[in-house]
Amino acid sequence: MADTITPTISLALYRYLCQHIVGTEDHVKRIRMMNAVKDRMDSTKNITFITSGSFGEGLQMRGSDLDVMYLDTRFEVFEDVKPRFNPNKIYFSMERDDVKPGYTQLRLEYITSQHNGENYYSSALYKQHFIFDEGLTIHGPCITDEYEQTDTAFCFHCKTWVSTAVQWITRSSNAWPSHNVKENVIKHGVILVPIGVKGSPKEDLEWRVSFSVGEKLLINTFTHTQLLCYVLLKIILKDVIATYSDCKDLLCSYFMKTIIFWISEELPQYVWKPDNFIPCFMRCFSRLVYCVEHSVCLHYFIPENNMFENKIEGRGRKILLEKLYMLYSYGWRCILFSDQISNFHGSRWTFHIETHKLYVNDVEKILDSNFLFLANFAFKTRTVNLESILKNGILQIMMCPQSSIKDLYKHYMSMCFSARAQIIPLESTFSNNKYRYKQYKSCLSTLLLNVYHDAVSGWLMVASLFYKTKQYRKALHIIGYSISKCTPEKLHHHMTMADIHYKWLKLQSFQRKSLVYLQKNMLVDFVSFVMNSTIIPDELGMEESMFPSTAYAYFLNCLCHYHINNVRQCQDSLQYLQLTIEEKHLMPQILLRAEAYNLLGIALQLLGDTDSARQAFLQSAELC
Repeated sequence: MADTITPTISLALYRYLCQHIVGTEDHVKRIRMMNAVKDRMDSTKNITFITSGSFGEGLQMRGSDLDVMYLDTRFEVFEDVKPRFNPNKIYFSMERDDVKPGYTQLRLEYITSQHNGENYYSSALYKQHFIFDEGLTIHGPCITDEYEQTDTAFCFHCKTWVSTAVQWITRSSNAWPSHNVKENVIKHGVILVPIGVKGSPKEDLEWRVSFSVGEKLLINTFTHTQLLCYVLLKIILKDVIATYSDCKDLLCSYFMKTIIFWISEELPQYVWKPDNFIPCFMRCFSRLVYCVEHSVCLHYFIPENNMFENKIEGRGRKILLEKLYMLYSYGWRCILFSDQISNFHGSRWTFHIETHKLYVNDVEKILDSNFLFLANFAFKTRTVNLESILKNGILQIMMCPQSSIKDLYKHYMSMCFSARAQIIPLESTFSNNKYRYKQYKSCLSTLLLNVYHDAVSGWLMVASLFYKTKQYRKALHIIGYSISKCTPEKLHHHMTMADIHYKWLKLQSFQRKSLVYLQKNMLVDFVSFVMNSTIIPDELGMEESMFPSTAYAYFLNCLCHYHINNVRQCQDSLQYLQLTIEEKHLMPQILLRAEAYNLLGIALQLLGDTDSARQAFLQSAELC
């Protein structure tokens, strides 16, 4: 009986994870592609930008951070063969004497036409160099922001494969990974991450050899079943094992990834299929138990590095084993200890999930992704290296043969044009002045390229330019058009979908379109101003800020009518602004509602109602 049920339960669990946690295979590929496009556009001559961690793998795991790597390409690391020194670069050689496998010291070999070879570069001091703000702290090899949402690792690159991992090239005779994938992994070399072996006498001088780019390439070759097994291991770790205080810091996600890699090398690819999902997962979980039993978890690329050495031992290991034995005794049902999966019942999940349902779930995951929200906000407000970002985008559009990827580049370029326009010097009047008029036209044409990434916010930036240059009637025309597009079926970040949204997204006309098309026509994004923006209304100051589009539209409407003495229309706009805030129309995030109250307070103050303005400001502060 169990043999006949297992494939059915496997398929049901597979579908459950696709619908509720991970998304479909297409969704994961979409996230990866979006990250790849942003990374390519963000990278400059001196910095290579890499989105890493779970989100870099196409996953959006609860409790994870947004992980980013910056490779400073002005620094280059080599192992045995010295490259021809470029006078514009700094070169380090690897020195692994008396260092644990997988780690190295970096000896300075060449800097500004001088050969050195005697000094070592401190990983600890290198990280300290990036603590330029009170809110930043060191977290392992990374710098963490004050909200603990983004981990940034500043690293160096070694373009060649390292000798300690040479055996990986010839070790596996199985189909995974394929020869072409291996060659691609090797071609990318390795990364040197600023962290040493904990407790080592040379800890502050040691650097870890990281294969994170190669690991991303390997994970990208996973079947969706492999990926879901990896996800389940991470969920069991975070939601169950880590809840026991004695086990909290013993295991990490990297160990789960390592186990999946080893088993993927052992099993033929045809085994990793949806109706065999549970046996595949249980094999992975069994390997985790075995590793803890024997205190052995060999690094996938450098097996000489036992990552459990001096870590999984003593009383902690004993308690961890007890918990793992207990979980393993439940079989696959051990996953039900996670609150993310606790409502799964195999018998209820044996039905076929319609394609449009999975599509809607994928859209929900895109909208609810805090990682994507954070990454996009950082991207669209970035004023550093803007010219380089736009040049990269244009170059990729010219080179890329796939129209869907070209559209994605155009989408992100549209985001960038907002920040680009806001740093163009602009005066409030421009008549009879050719230079000012040229600057105005440049700003306007740039903003018109900003209207392609969502349905509303780009047009409101155009209205802001007209307001700033005292063209109030033009601004009102654009605002009216923007407000007309803020209809109930529109989508926005962190929303809870209603029936109207499901009905629209189930339409075949939408499901045949790309995510870029969906965002352009259905998404109402927030309005964002960079620091010292030249088009932000004077009433808002010069700080970096973001506002919900609906509230900002009525606020700007109110300001325009105020300046042309349309008293009644000004009051009407104010009432619409209040009603929009009360109904939370297209603004579910607390911080955006706080900013909306701030807009209301400024408008009330402008009209002389100081008591009501004070109440609005207090409500804004309370939400913050």
